[in-house]
Amino acid sequence: MAQLANIATLTPYEKSRQVSASTHLEYLIEKRVITRDELKRATGEAHQGRGSVESVLLKEMNISKEKMGRTIAEYYHSDYIPFDRHYPAPGELLSKLNPNYLKKNRWVPLCKENGTLRVLIDDPRSFSRIQDIKSLIPAKKYTFAVGLEEDIYNFIDSFYGLFEREENGSITDLLGKLETPDLDESERSLLSVYPENNIIISLVNKIIVDAYGMGCSDIHVEPYPGRSGVEIRVRVDGHCHEYITIPYNYKRAFISRIKIMADLDISERRKPQDGKIKFRKFYPLDIELRVATMPTAGGEEDIVMRILTAGEPIPLSTMGMRERDYDLLLQMSRKPYGMLLVVGPTGSGKTTTLHSVLSTINKPDTKIWTAEDPVEITQRGLRQVQVQPKIGFDFAAAMRSLLRADPDVIMVGEMRDRETASIACEASLTGHLVMSTLHTNSAPETITRLLDMDMDAFNLSDAILGILAQRLVRTLCVHCKEAYHPTRDEYNALARSYGNGFESLRIPYRRDLRLYRATGCPECHNTGYKGRTAIMEFLSATPEIKALILNNPNVEKIRQQAIKDGMTTLMQDGIRKVFLGLTDINQVRRVCI
Repeated sequence: MAQLANIATLTPYEKSRQVSASTHLEYLIEKRVITRDELKRATGEAHQGRGSVESVLLKEMNISKEKMGRTIAEYYHSDYIPFDRHYPAPGELLSKLNPNYLKKNRWVPLCKENGTLRVLIDDPRSFSRIQDIKSLIPAKKYTFAVGLEEDIYNFIDSFYGLFEREENGSITDLLGKLETPDLDESERSLLSVYPENNIIISLVNKIIVDAYGMGCSDIHVEPYPGRSGVEIRVRVDGHCHEYITIPYNYKRAFISRIKIMADLDISERRKPQDGKIKFRKFYPLDIELRVATMPTAGGEEDIVMRILTAGEPIPLSTMGMRERDYDLLLQMSRKPYGMLLVVGPTGSGKTTTLHSVLSTINKPDTKIWTAEDPVEITQRGLRQVQVQPKIGFDFAAAMRSLLRADPDVIMVGEMRDRETASIACEASLTGHLVMSTLHTNSAPETITRLLDMDMDAFNLSDAILGILAQRLVRTLCVHCKEAYHPTRDEYNALARSYGNGFESLRIPYRRDLRLYRATGCPECHNTGYKGRTAIMEFLSATPEIKALILNNPNVEKIRQQAIKDGMTTLMQDGIRKVFLGLTDINQVRRVCI
């Protein structure tokens, strides 16, 4: 490869050197690239969720990226490859790989020539990852080069970006091809009858690929009556943004194309329809989209596509939980029986949290069944069932079947009705650990909601182990967030919002106190925010809580008792994350009272 000739590599003398350090970080100290104090500080900041140790060293302590990369490569007796935006994307290798998977495991294929696969990875000695690479991409020979985490991410983004542009061209180019003079009625009806128009196909594919690349959760297709166009909006980190407008001449063809991809009836526009797009049938990107159509005013039809990205569970230790909540959740997940609930609105990460919990107990000696709609996160060792409400196989039916399948643990995607809740409660009383989700606003309200569903108070008090309520808040962009010293009034307002127990945070008002605010940069599309984190409140079913359940309590009594037992509210956990510099109070107030 011509590009490889320009890349810095190690000399034979450097490769022959014997390395005495036990880790690559110790080797950086040995080679005087960093000091031990810098490593200690970077490790502390990394544990607070500010990135890997290497990224903290580069961003916060101004360590030379080139020097760090070459020294780490020397430690591994390997080549160092920095990011090169002109490096050609190996399309045939990327088409079968998920970019999120590559980022999570910090490796990316660079090229395959004469049967030799060249891979960029942050640790060429990681046995498990190398075995995964060999199983995913067969080759006669493998060579591994060292890349820093940031460079690996940049290569992945660049490769998939190049792959998309080669396939479709830019969205502006495609729209330009649609900008034709006004069509008459017969020509417009022709477009709606023949939605296989190549530009329409490319445009739909490009919108989905771009939305996936932006980290969108939903794509909203909103046609307006008459000569108005089709507005496309995308939801990123919980907020909708305008994306593009499709000319009105093409609205029927555009919507028909999506319905064909989802196997829906294109002639039926009077009632809602639900479907699913397996996008890999139409484009080399392995994602699914859940499609919902809705008739709207003026004889139009809206479409909402939710991107269902297959993924792996997030480690529970990285979710930013308080130590008390983390320890309690681990204890409850190891109970032989009982019921553990995660609650919150749609899209608040409930299923993600449950899968993170399941990953901690997913062992060969534990039989775990899940019933989900849809199955998004997969784990080897779990037996996962997709419910099909249209044929009568709903959550209640799945629960009855799973109880005959010798389970130790059952995870139910959602308790939507009294029947499912009752079966789950009874299962938890007969020797099974049951985990599920529920749509309620807070942990204390969940108990009254279950009692309102006519669940037996005695059974509920015996079965319940704990209730975790959560919300997702937007996090400040790490590239542009600005540190500032808050005023005394701002500090006091945060203390008042926190309420009783603020002193437990041990954050006095001092001259060196720093909060952070949003500014905006190209990395976050000038919003000041990028990504989301969870804020949580965890109610433990203590004997006092169980006694309250038997006496038909109101929500306030349950909340007061839970706080006495150590629960911090959603608002309190949000304010804690404000002081940690992860978000700001405006984002916390958007999602909780």
